[in-house]
Amino acid sequence: MKRKVDYTWRLAELMAARGLHNTTDLIPLLAERDITLSRPQVYRLVNQRPERMSLQVIAALCDIFECTPADLLTTTATDLRVRRTGTTAAPPNVVSLDRSVRPRRANILDE
Repeated sequence: MKRKVDYTWRLAELMAARGLHNTTDLIPLLAERDITLSRPQVYRLVNQRPERMSLQVIAALCDIFECTPADLLTTTATDLRVRRTGTTAAPPNVVSLDRSVRPRRANILDE
């Protein structure tokens, strides 16, 4: 069975819980840990879901907020629904419509 894996980036929530309400408040905290990011980069880091990220940045964020990577992002995994095609076996509640099951056509005669 195929599974769909997704995640939620929670950096903005952690910042709000610590009283950091501006994304630029994060720049000096990252600079203390030798991470140099521009204002637009920090804005994207906080307000968008990152697809690729350096492990040094994740480690620095965990150190700043005294949390684990599991606190920074939450993951979910769900089963995908199997797409049914005409070649797969029918489920047991589906009636087969082959010729042997169909009723015979009535033949009406004039008298």
